Amino acid sequence: MTKIKLDIIAGTRPNFVKIAALYSALKNSIDLQKIFELRLIHTGQHYDFRMSGVFFDQLGLPKPDFNFGLGGKSQAEQVGSIMLAYEQLLASYKPDFCLVFGDVNSTLACAITAKKMHIQVAHIEAGIRSGDREMPEEINRLLVDSISDIFFTTSESASHNLHSSGVKPSNVHFVGNTMIDTLLNNLDHLRQPDVIKEPNLKYFIATLHRPSNVDNVSYLRELLEKLSDAISACKLIIPLHPRTKNNLGSKYEIPNNIVLTDSLPYLEFLWLIKNSVGVITDSGGITEEATVLSVPCITLRANTERPETVDLGTNILVGRNFNLLKKCILDIQNKNWKKSVIPPLWDGKAAERIFEVLRK
Repeated sequence: MTKIKLDIIAGTRPNFVKIAALYSALKNSIDLQKIFELRLIHTGQHYDFRMSGVFFDQLGLPKPDFNFGLGGKSQAEQVGSIMLAYEQLLASYKPDFCLVFGDVNSTLACAITAKKMHIQVAHIEAGIRSGDREMPEEINRLLVDSISDIFFTTSESASHNLHSSGVKPSNVHFVGNTMIDTLLNNLDHLRQPDVIKEPNLKYFIATLHRPSNVDNVSYLRELLEKLSDAISACKLIIPLHPRTKNNLGSKYEIPNNIVLTDSLPYLEFLWLIKNSVGVITDSGGITEEATVLSVPCITLRANTERPETVDLGTNILVGRNFNLLKKCILDIQNKNWKKSVIPPLWDGKAAERIFEVLRK
């Protein structure tokens, strides 16, 4: 029997987490191994070992079949370079499907290239929308969904977005969340990071990387001061995204209750979330992880492409409202947070459902 050939596109840290769910499902099923042949392609968009290589090690991902090594460029340079590299690869070997994940530049570049070479594109985490077209990710989502053939969604609202835009319902498959598959697969393997030096430490964890929060240095520093004041005697641990670290600079005097650290590996980072008092972030994926771990979450954005984390989960949007931010932090410290539930189909079986759809 001829196997179904899948190109799996990896570009950034969140992609690796989602892709790991597919490899885990494949590893655990002899039947799937007989049906599918996977080729892992790493574009190199995240090229730092802490942002890329260590994730492959911890998540049990195989060595990529191809690594384009195309990180460290502007958005236009990245997209163009990845398109050219993937086109050259497809000239000698064409898969049955190109599987792209999320909304990063690698997702867009490979989706366009595959589609122009008449290869079916399957978009995992399709249909999510923030409504904010100033976000590069929102542009990528819209463009990828406009040319994809098969759409795998993490929520009913994402499926609705696709239906409303004219996508045939038969091409939309609500399968759940592969990021949550990987989280649940690794809950027993979390590792306490070295940044935790005191037993029973009470701390918040924060992540900041959106241009709207970190590119204006004076605003970034003001935000850190406000966070420091609001959490008071608590500690605030911030694993620094390279962009944030660069913008903050080395001469800034960090408040005493803020602990800055380099980007952390997956298992250590999840440990920090799970054992924190609360999460403060401008990331989308982290709000999903916090929801499943039942950890209170504050998002420093006015919108979200993951409304289920607000409607059902532990997440609250505060935007740039410092008074609301302070109130939310106080509510968390007083254990006065809203009740939450885990969204439908976030049960660790999304990857199995994806393979079943592709098999059919």
